[in-house]
Amino acid sequence: MRKITYRKALNEALDEELAHDDMVVVIGEEVAEYNGAYKVTEGLWEKWGDKRLIDAPISEAGFIGMGIGASMLGMRPVMELMFFSFAYVAFDQMMNNASSVRYMSGGLINCPIVVRGPANGGTNVGATHSHTPENIFANMPGLKVVSPATAYDAKGLMKTAIRDNDPVFFMENTMLYGMEWEVPENSEIEGGELIIPLGKADIKREGTDISLIAHGRAVITALEAAKILESEHKINAEVVDLRSIRPLDEETILNSVKKTNRSVYIEENKPFCGVGAQISSMIMEKAFDYLDAPVLRITSVDSPAFYSPPVEKRQLPYPEMIVEKALTIC
Repeated sequence: MRKITYRKALNEALDEELAHDDMVVVIGEEVAEYNGAYKVTEGLWEKWGDKRLIDAPISEAGFIGMGIGASMLGMRPVMELMFFSFAYVAFDQMMNNASSVRYMSGGLINCPIVVRGPANGGTNVGATHSHTPENIFANMPGLKVVSPATAYDAKGLMKTAIRDNDPVFFMENTMLYGMEWEVPENSEIEGGELIIPLGKADIKREGTDISLIAHGRAVITALEAAKILESEHKINAEVVDLRSIRPLDEETILNSVKKTNRSVYIEENKPFCGVGAQISSMIMEKAFDYLDAPVLRITSVDSPAFYSPPVEKRQLPYPEMIVEKALTIC
């Protein structure tokens, strides 16, 4: 099977959905003529033209609001944020309007918009460009949040997100864009295209001794930790990838914990009110009798993102940190 980058997988998903539905448009800063800040939209402007790939001014409140309005009238906009840290200036549009319009219209008006872009630290761009706000968006009823860890998941989830009738916040990671994974050609897939449903977690590694549960790039870190645990400590770790934060696949998480009897949640989000806090609470409420040890959490250091490259590397979860934490309950 071929290997392609996370970036290429997103590009293919956008290209296929532009072909699938004339109502799909891509809007954002530098997405058209300059091929995207991270080259995710490379070649799409030349292929689809000015009406489908639209460069926006540096005004997230303006173009996100425009996209929400367009989606309410039947368009399916895919809005690129150069950093998800910039979403905060469009909070009223996203959190107050997009999340509520279907409910407040009694189901008469949908808001099929996708807001995508990198939500991560680790790239030494400072505190104002390194936020991970997936927990904030997941807190709002009416919004859906996904965070793919691989190129395969990125493509399949992006196609599903664009076709969904609710607002979907698609959290990417700049440190994943250049990484390669196996992604089949459409001709190799039953049905002719890669579609992954929202709300379905994935077991990235089968195990019996402990469940390492994560989302986004933390899944890759957990897989590296699992290798160390097995090779150096004879501990067989299972790695569970949420893929979709909201809707959440509780069944897969609970089944894993019931099998291994121990769990650690890993995320690059901050600890206070993080995604891991929700997952840990859910495990304690619904699988307490299966636990042989407390549920543990690993997050980024609870401070603004450090600018210093060597220090920021230690602010985010790293494999040895996961191994050390796992050994305390195994």
